[in-house]
Amino acid sequence: MDTAQGSLLVVDDNPMNRDMLARRLARRGYTVAVAADGYQALAMIDAQPFDLVLLDIMMPGISGLDVLKTVRQRYAAADLPVIMVTAKDESDDIVAALQLGANDYVTKPLDFPVVLARTQTQLALKRAMQDIQRLAAQLELRNRFIRETFGRYLTDEVVTSLLDSPEGLQLGGEKRRVTMLISDLRGFTSLSGRLAPEQVMAMLNRYLGTMVEIIMQYQGTIDEIIGDAMLVIFGAPIWRQDDAQRAVACAVAMQLAMATVNTENRRAGLPDIDMGIGVHTGEVVVGNIGSHKRTKYGVVGSHVNLTSRVQSYTIGGQILVSEVTQQEIGPLGRLRKQMEVEAKGIAEPITLYELHGIGGAYSLFLPQREEELVSLQQQIPLQYTVLEGEHVGRTVYKGHFITLSAKGGEVRSDHAVAPWSNLRIRLLGSNGETIPGELYVKVLRHLPESRPGFYAHFTSIPPDIATFFQRLLASSSPGNVG
Repeated sequence: MDTAQGSLLVVDDNPMNRDMLARRLARRGYTVAVAADGYQALAMIDAQPFDLVLLDIMMPGISGLDVLKTVRQRYAAADLPVIMVTAKDESDDIVAALQLGANDYVTKPLDFPVVLARTQTQLALKRAMQDIQRLAAQLELRNRFIRETFGRYLTDEVVTSLLDSPEGLQLGGEKRRVTMLISDLRGFTSLSGRLAPEQVMAMLNRYLGTMVEIIMQYQGTIDEIIGDAMLVIFGAPIWRQDDAQRAVACAVAMQLAMATVNTENRRAGLPDIDMGIGVHTGEVVVGNIGSHKRTKYGVVGSHVNLTSRVQSYTIGGQILVSEVTQQEIGPLGRLRKQMEVEAKGIAEPITLYELHGIGGAYSLFLPQREEELVSLQQQIPLQYTVLEGEHVGRTVYKGHFITLSAKGGEVRSDHAVAPWSNLRIRLLGSNGETIPGELYVKVLRHLPESRPGFYAHFTSIPPDIATFFQRLLASSSPGNVG
């Protein structure tokens, strides 16, 4: 017999009524159990699951209404439907039963087609409710997955907006004024080549985990994580009036957090890392990019490239903001210096500001960078090439380190190197031999005309050369010549 129809409990103190109804329901494919009174019914309901109860109201000992009241304390009407059986002229009992949570009623003498129809209706409603609950559970599981997945990149508010909006995941875009933040670790590519893979991933995950928490705190949208670089948007999908201020505050908070990141790196026996951040504000196109099978929420436009250019001029521990962003944050921004650069791919020179911090309610400030250049007792001969994008130039130039600090040094050279150039340096021994290891630097400024050359800030320094420099600094007489 197919028991998929449902499991029923018939409760009636009249044996003839009880058995006749049970047999007729059983012939319709239901699994039917019977109870002779209310106490037995409650015991059976506790002992085994039923899909529906047909419950007589008038019974000795404990009435059907009392049984119903007890059942509803344990089961909702959608979980265990109850159809009351009552005399035709007992309308008060019907009202009381419905108020107590009965799903339906039938009257005596029983008209079996009516009983069958109402039983089928209540069971169908129960199955429909179970389907709804199952779908709701699946939807909640899906939404939880979306929140946990996209919540790694977007704030809860943005994820909620995407889930609530049917058009939130449609392809397409719109023009939007946003503030963009791009961060990048200095020298991480060469550093990763010297470490074991598990060390690289541990260092990278520690860094990214810390930064993502801060970005979420300042309501940024992480558009891209490419290795050790991040592109963060403030102003999309949700625009706020203080987008630029929050972006700058986020940048300062990220730089301040690098102290904690490096403390944890040292505890794990790993080297310190430095990060540069560029911030720019402009009109871009934002929206869902891709196909219906693979889509990402992204941002495109010339101002994205400009933000990348701003970031490329930074050194470790530094934040540079564009003139547009500086105007957006107004007097809240605390600036160290202003510089004008000719960025590749940008027609006109751009003005950048080195950010020291942000005031107002944020009150976040970077520590002062102090660097003491030590005159070397013996100059260090070197060869260098200029990096052109991702490529190393072919022309080799010569020079000497004449001063050093932990972060950089002055190079005397007859070749004029443009500020912001990136160089690869090879140190030479006393006999002209090349010392193993490659030093990468960024040129920050020219030396005075009396000493032709430039100041080079270290962006990547291998351990052997770092140790060599430390010995030189320890043995050389100190003197601030900067």
